[in-house]
Amino acid sequence: MLSSSALLAVNPLDAGSLLGAFGALGIAVVLFAETGLLVGFFLPGDSLLFTAGLLCTTGTHSGPHLDLAQVLAASAVGALAGAQVGFVIGRRGGRSLLARSRNKRLHEGALRAEELLTRYGHGKAVVLARFVPVVRTVLNPLAGALGVSVRTFTVWQVVGGLVWTFGLVLAGYALGSSVPNVDHYLLPIVAAVVALSLLPLVLELLRSRRQARTR
Repeated sequence: MLSSSALLAVNPLDAGSLLGAFGALGIAVVLFAETGLLVGFFLPGDSLLFTAGLLCTTGTHSGPHLDLAQVLAASAVGALAGAQVGFVIGRRGGRSLLARSRNKRLHEGALRAEELLTRYGHGKAVVLARFVPVVRTVLNPLAGALGVSVRTFTVWQVVGGLVWTFGLVLAGYALGSSVPNVDHYLLPIVAAVVALSLLPLVLELLRSRRQARTR
């Protein structure tokens, strides 16, 4: 059991701190909160998955050693269960929950999520949203609120969730297995992963602005 002082020392925005304190269980909890609960939009899903993959390698690194099978299982369970719970929450009043929130990022994410659903259709939007921070938090309840069918949502959220979680974990594992002392470069690597995860959102914003100017 963790002491109260150890719990207070955990930084929920730092992937290494979360993994050091809670291991694979922490991955499941964080991904569940990020994808299923609107309050979890700030959590570091992308960097957490990638860092967890790095920490599964057998080489020397400063963080805890994690088991790859446990990490993959925890990632899948947290991401898939979270998305499904978010969808159910949306069906039971997702729009009213969003309306009560005063967080600007959350409302911007909701706008992007609705644009994805309109532009790409339900299945493709559910998959793409997994790779965009904040959007992956709000799209699940929004899909429930907009009446996306349970079958369509479930099938595509499972596809997107497995590609997202397994892809980032295995990418981190592959890099950690091939680059000696990779933890020396962990900070810039994680920063690059976060920047790449934000790229789709930036491109979508630029596209929206160009369309607004054209009109």
